[in-house]
Order: sequence, then structure tokens, then C-alpha cells
Amino acid sequence: MSESTGPLRSGRLLILGLLIVIIVLGAALIIVAIGGAGEPVHTDDVDALANSNDECVVCHRRTTPGIIKQYGASTMAMANVSCRQCHEVNEGYPGSVEHEGSFVLATPTTAMCEKCHATEVAQYNQSRHGLPAYVAYAGTEDLSPELLAMYEAIPEGGFAKDKSRNAIAELEGPDMRKFTCEGCHNVGLPAADQSVGQCQKCHLRHEFSQEQARKPETCNHCHIGPDHPQWEIYQESPHGIAYMTMGHNWNWTAETGTLSVEDFPAPTCSICHLSGFGSTGTTHDVGDRLTWYLFKPISDRRPSWQDNMIRMQGVCMECHNQNFIEQFYTNADKATERVNEWVVESNEIIKPLEEQGLLTPEQFDETIDFTFFNLWHHWGRTAKFGVWMQGPDYSQWHGAYEVLHDLAELREMVAEKLEQAAGE
Repeated sequence: MSESTGPLRSGRLLILGLLIVIIVLGAALIIVAIGGAGEPVHTDDVDALANSNDECVVCHRRTTPGIIKQYGASTMAMANVSCRQCHEVNEGYPGSVEHEGSFVLATPTTAMCEKCHATEVAQYNQSRHGLPAYVAYAGTEDLSPELLAMYEAIPEGGFAKDKSRNAIAELEGPDMRKFTCEGCHNVGLPAADQSVGQCQKCHLRHEFSQEQARKPETCNHCHIGPDHPQWEIYQESPHGIAYMTMGHNWNWTAETGTLSVEDFPAPTCSICHLSGFGSTGTTHDVGDRLTWYLFKPISDRRPSWQDNMIRMQGVCMECHNQNFIEQFYTNADKATERVNEWVVESNEIIKPLEEQGLLTPEQFDETIDFTFFNLWHHWGRTAKFGVWMQGPDYSQWHGAYEVLHDLAELREMVAEKLEQAAGE
């Protein structure tokens, strides 16, 4: 009996051993699969120009390979938009240079972009990013009659009373200004062909990545620092915290016009101000959804603020209820008006010096000029931006507190000047 069962027992043990090995290997594979589920799948880089025989591509793949690599990965290259369609112009075209038997624009102007993106350029031309950005430091003196008329027709350009920023640009001079004012404000620079702006400030050449343009770091290039710290405020806001902790999982390449909370569970700069989201359509006018002119010393409401508010609230409604939104707007309006009151007070404080001719005609040649300017341009605006973007530290310590501090300094400076004048 034992002799006959020996081989049977050995076979059973062998089968059992094989089953154990299969189970262990299967479990190991499952663990590895689960552990690597969140890892990105790496694919070869897309190169729509890989087999191109275009003379521009062939030459520049040798001389400027980085540009060809970037453009080859772009949706424009995938759509068969050639280098010539953006760069090549007729002989004598304003700003063109001779290049390899043809005439080209080293940097295509918005007139070139407009051929395919007419709606976007028209919206952009009505925005703060257009001529108003350029005029803010350069003034209107060098604008052609056509561009001046265009500027005067822009609601964002209606405010031109304060020339302080123009004065600062002049004080710094052209050698410094190239690295200060121009780096940001030339987003609205007029070109030789009289078109306006530099699309590549937001849509970096030559990949023109949708993801890059949608990410807040793009806006960070300019919207940062003591006078307009939107990037810093966003970082400390609930929206910014959501982006920094979970944004790597968001759908950055979702089709334009279809964005939803499934793609973006919290807003970025572009979601609030530019992207089509919820009931609100896409725009390239960055002021299209704003209620106040927050950049002004004393903010007032924009001409179409009710319509703008509806568009912005259409974005908010994708996550928040109507009661929350209405209460937030009511409170933020009151805070904006409170800052306005402080700036009005600063004007009243300094008024006796103006009336008695105790201020020099030149701007920024006395300490009091800087204090008076900083009060609204740095701290007043920061307080308002902090309120509307939900950044409490910037509303308070970088905003309201600094305004109150400068008001106290102004009172002392004015009193001292009045005493000196009385004693003379």
C-alpha cells in the first residue's frame, strides 16, 4: 500500500508546490502593478518635423536645433503650419529683414497671429495686456494717430491721469528700463507694422504649449512683487494650495471650451480670467470678468462691471453656491471701498503742501514723493488684490498695515514741511 501511494504523494506535493509558486508570482506582479500605477508612461517625444524637407527646417535643425525640437512638438507643426506662414513677408514689410533670398520677421507680430487667431487678437487689443500695458511706462507721446485712437477707445486705457510710472521709467533711463519696465509692459508693445503686443510673452516660443500657457507660473513672470503680488497671493490662497498640492493630476491639455471641474478641481489664473469654464466663454481680454479697476489709486467700477461680474461668477458657480458668492462679493466690495478711503485720506493729508507750493515740480526727488506713491501703488493695491484673491497675509501685513504706516509717516512729513514754511 505504501509503495503504491508514494508516487501519488510526490505528484501531489509537486502540484502543490507549483500552485504556491504561481500564487506568489501573481501576488508579486499585482503589487508591482499597483505600486507603479501612478507613474507616468514615458513615450518618445513627438516630432512633427521628423521627416520634413522644408528648407527652413533642414537649415535650422543644424543651426538652431532647440527651436526645431520645440516647434516639432507643437500643435501648430502638427497642423502643418510652416515656418514661412509666421515669419515670411513681402519685401519692404515694416520690420522685415532679408534672409536667405526672402524677407522675414525675426519675431512675428500679432498681425501674423491674427491671420489664424482673429478673435483672440481682437479681444487682446481691448485688454490691459494691449496698449494700456505699454503706455503705463512709455506714455502716449510716441503712438501714431491710429494707435492713439485705438488706445483711447480701450476702456482699460481710459485712466491716464497719473504719470508716476512714466516718471519712474524716465528716472531709471533706457539702459535700466530694458530690464525693468520693458520685460513685462512690452506685452503691449506696438510693432513696426502698427499691430500691438507680443503673444509670446504668454505663449512661449516655439512649442506654444497649452499646458504652459495655462499654468500660473506663466503669469508669475510679471504678476509678482510689491506692487502686484498676485503670484504670492495665489500661493497662500485655498485655490493656490489646491494647485500646488494636487495640480500634477489635473488635465492640462483638455480641449479648449470644454473645461470643467473634472479637469480643474480648483481654478488657476487662466481659469478665472481667460479659459472657457462653466457658463463662461473663453476670452483673451484679461479684464473681461473683473468688477473693479483695482490697479488705480482710488478704484472705481469698470464700465460693464455687472456683465463682468456675471461672467466671473459663472466660473465660481462651478464649485460654490450662490449665497457664498454673493456674500464674498459684498464683503470684498466693502474692503475695496475701505482702501479707497485711506487713499483719499492720503490725498487730503498732502493737499496743503500742493496748495502752498511746498512740493517740488519734479516727481520722485523727495522722500515724501516715494511714501505717497508707495501708499497706493504698493500697499493699497496689494490689500485689494489680497482681498479678491483670498490672501489674508497680503491683505493685512503687506497691504492694510503698510497703508496705515505710510499714512502716519505722511502726516509727520507734511507737518514738518508746514512748520518749516511757517518759520521762514
